[in-house]
Amino acid sequence: MRFEPSHTFRRARLTTIALTAAAFIALAEGTLAQRSDRPPLDVPYVPTPPEVVERMLEMAHLRPGDVVIDLGSGDGRIAIAAARRGARALGVDIDPERILEAQENARKAGMQDKVQFRRQDLFATKLSEATVITMYLLTKVNLDLRARLLAELKPGTRVVSHAFDMGEWTPDTHSEIGHRQVFMWIVPAKVAGRWRVRRGGDSFDLSLAQDYQYLSGSAQWAGRSLEIRHGWLHGAELHLTLSDGSQLRGRVNGDRMHSTPSGAGGSEATTPWHATRTAP
Repeated sequence: MRFEPSHTFRRARLTTIALTAAAFIALAEGTLAQRSDRPPLDVPYVPTPPEVVERMLEMAHLRPGDVVIDLGSGDGRIAIAAARRGARALGVDIDPERILEAQENARKAGMQDKVQFRRQDLFATKLSEATVITMYLLTKVNLDLRARLLAELKPGTRVVSHAFDMGEWTPDTHSEIGHRQVFMWIVPAKVAGRWRVRRGGDSFDLSLAQDYQYLSGSAQWAGRSLEIRHGWLHGAELHLTLSDGSQLRGRVNGDRMHSTPSGAGGSEATTPWHATRTAP
């Protein structure tokens, strides 16, 4: 399913979210005060309601064969639910009690061969194999993870968070279930720099600046300077509209891009093009 993200994301019900976050932290602090024998936790354990788990996996468009890494997996419910849908799942948590509980829950669900739980610091977890990341952490932890998510995950990887956002990285979509928020981001390809584009018998220079999934810049084409009026990335899929109304739709593969059909189902004719990055 393709969609164009909004340029202006409005956080819904900020007061409710703030109260929810405050309740989360207060509950956590009380829990940790009672158990001084546990390892220090960046995020205390508060379980995600089953209906929110299902919404998270729906928003991730989870498919059989996906590789899910659940950061801060708690009792394992998200990873187990992903395994039930045919994904290969890994849950990571630093709390040994939670790992044992998750393993037992996987056994009871008959998913012990399809999901793995690992006692490990989530900041030390290798992320690059994931096609979906799920998490219910805190905004500060999300922000600490953000650079790694963008650097290590492949373009198109879906990142889904319960309750807490990623600061300046605007979600591609979000959903509300009861008083709870779920956010979903699609890791964008890296396209900032200068490109040489060849389209039909023409060639021109394209300069791109990138702000997460949103693009700006200009093209020097046939003696004209054209601004990018609208530009965005959906994973590795590039969508550009120039100030003269012309469009470039394509796919990014490292330092190369190539055209893809612009019509639904590929029915609309378009002039093929390809591009090579000439400078970062």
